Amino acid sequence: MTTFLLVRHALCDPVGKAIAGRAPGVHLNGTGRRQATQLAARLAPLPIGAVYSSPLERAVQTAEPLAARLALPVNISPGLIEVDFGDWTGRTLEDLSDAPGWREFNTRRSTVRIPNGETMAEVTTRALAVLGEIDQGERPGTGIVALVSHGDVLRSLVTHVLGMPADLLPRLEIAPASVSVVTLEYGMPRLLLLNATGGWPEEVTSATR
Repeated sequence: MTTFLLVRHALCDPVGKAIAGRAPGVHLNGTGRRQATQLAARLAPLPIGAVYSSPLERAVQTAEPLAARLALPVNISPGLIEVDFGDWTGRTLEDLSDAPGWREFNTRRSTVRIPNGETMAEVTTRALAVLGEIDQGERPGTGIVALVSHGDVLRSLVTHVLGMPADLLPRLEIAPASVSVVTLEYGMPRLLLLNATGGWPEEVTSATR
């Protein structure tokens, strides 16, 4: 069984204000750097065998303090990269409120393609492929793997695990520097924890024994 810690990157300035997407040069802000340090302290007691990250700076900067505490490398995984927001990249949420397709995307994510970007089905497929490759390829006994990615990518994984349609994805809260926990056993996923920002319940600690 592989236990995946699904970590959203810590806070950066565009969160809640604009679509950073895959634009380069988006770094953690001061609060985000503190969150990343605190996150590393929370996760370090767990027997994590590997750390993977989206290639974007804000994700790598979130993964680095944890990897440093564990004396592990940060493995860059393109499949964990942010949603390709296409023409919406860099635009503010206020500006997008009247943009063609924005309302449809946020109510019918299972069918709507972002202009010159991805569909949520494509996002889910590539993110699931990462979990599957790690589950099949990690050394026996690795057990727990930390994956640092982005809000909608992680929401897409959780909706898949729960059997929810992608249309309901906006109902899930995945906060910056939060951790959700999914296990894979014989290819079957199970959600143990969602959007945790504090301590660990028994379900998670028992999975480490």
